[in-house]
Amino acid sequence: MSAPAFPIPLPPASALALLQQARDSLAEAERTPEPPERFAVAYLAALRAAAAVLALRGRPHRGRSRPTSAWVLLAAIAPEMREWAAFFAEWSSTRAAVLAGITRHVTARTADDLVRQAGQFVGLVGHVMNEGRR
Repeated sequence: MSAPAFPIPLPPASALALLQQARDSLAEAERTPEPPERFAVAYLAALRAAAAVLALRGRPHRGRSRPTSAWVLLAAIAPEMREWAAFFAEWSSTRAAVLAGITRHVTARTADDLVRQAGQFVGLVGHVMNEGRR
């Protein structure tokens, strides 16, 4: 296959930086021994990956609207990621509870599952970022 006739632009530096932060957070989550902290860091990795997609594709025009969840914005701007957005949005209140010190709902299995799901999502976002450069 030959190279395209025109150069394909790289993703914005902000999107690439957010994706790297997501990867770094995921690696940190994998090393973190305490389940609540592992859960919170894995969620942060997914949130940063979502922010990378938003930085790549731009924020949908919403006029003068109130602040909106990154997951709501992701579903609007990247409909192919709607299921991921819904999945992570379901865990938002658990993450908020963990950050507030309420950790009883996060077991080792819950944290491990979220690390695995965040890893899949970060990988998908990395694929999306590289798609335009092929």
